[in-house]
Amino acid sequence: MPLDLQGTDTSSLRAAMVGRLTSAGVLTDRRLRGALLHVRREVLLPHAYVRVSGPGADPIEWRLLDGSHPKDRQEWLDLIHNDESVLLQRDGEPLDALARGPVTGGGMTSMSTYTPATVEALQALGLAPGLRYLELGPGPGVSLALAATITGPGLATGVERDPHMAAFAQRNLDRLGVVAAMVEDDALAGHRARAPYDRIHSGIGVPCVPPAWVEQLAPGGRLLTTLATRTPSWPGQLLVARSDEGRIEAVLRGRPRGYRPMLGYQWLSALAHRARIEADPGRARPTRLVPPPDDAYGFWLVAAYLAPGLVRDFQAGAMTIVAPEDDSWAVAGPGDGTVRVHGPRDVWAELEDLHARWEEAGRPETYQVDLTGGAGDQRVTSGPGPKALTWTLPPLATVPRQTP
Repeated sequence: MPLDLQGTDTSSLRAAMVGRLTSAGVLTDRRLRGALLHVRREVLLPHAYVRVSGPGADPIEWRLLDGSHPKDRQEWLDLIHNDESVLLQRDGEPLDALARGPVTGGGMTSMSTYTPATVEALQALGLAPGLRYLELGPGPGVSLALAATITGPGLATGVERDPHMAAFAQRNLDRLGVVAAMVEDDALAGHRARAPYDRIHSGIGVPCVPPAWVEQLAPGGRLLTTLATRTPSWPGQLLVARSDEGRIEAVLRGRPRGYRPMLGYQWLSALAHRARIEADPGRARPTRLVPPPDDAYGFWLVAAYLAPGLVRDFQAGAMTIVAPEDDSWAVAGPGDGTVRVHGPRDVWAELEDLHARWEEAGRPETYQVDLTGGAGDQRVTSGPGPKALTWTLPPLATVPRQTP
């Protein structure tokens, strides 16, 4: 859908967005601040899906906002300049002939990233003019455009698997006047033709780091990605740095949010168990574990790996952890030293034991990842000594190519 930008001034909306991010302490980098003020999001995000139906609805009811339509325009402008993700594509659909209004069914296959997460990621990478930048899974190209604005013309490359999204993003980048290349290819392979890169950013979560990404990282370079587990509840962010001498150091930490996993990666969900848990939370028993706070990211990250198959229902009133494949759950009591458990798997007992191990290990918040073994043999440790928490990252899976 072509977007008529004649007579449109969205600078005040960008300024308000930047002001919110700055006041919240999220945005601190002056170069990124300038890029956010400069890049016109309405060109990169000319439409947006809004979900109409509630959780659990099947099929899902959507409404497509067309930024060029007068009846949609204000809602669309407000949406693309707030801090949330913008939903752009259902089921890998072509993006050049979408019709506004009600839409039924399908799942989202591409979206822009939650804005504070984009800001934090780009700041962690330390972008500067003259750096060669690679974006993996850039979707509509918002973070790619911001990075290219900072690094300079011709230095930023995006690798996008979906052919429709790759063409859509390149067309919009060109309309913006941003000189960046969008390549249609498998992001897991990086892009060897323009390697090495000083900064690599993955907009997709991966179970382990593809060796090609590390190989294409220049001396003095940084790589940032989400490490995806089977639960969306406790994501991990991995920052990889290559020294000027070529030595690799990789640090993993828990985060409140992460990027969606690579295509074909199946997350666990607590949704199907919600009604049953409300009807029967389980039998009460004493517990020695006070529910850890949500921001104990170092612990929850460990739980994602060493108590696998669990997912948190953040919509529940009390802390609720579900093992959907084992038909088991735990509901923490209201601070009275009890917990309710249900099913053959004592979910809370696993968390009690794991929390004790985490405390014995020194309550680590960061973990070292050894990437020398390649895909599928990447070891994680909280540190030296017999009480250290350790595990191996799962291997990459083969993802079939989409059919245009």
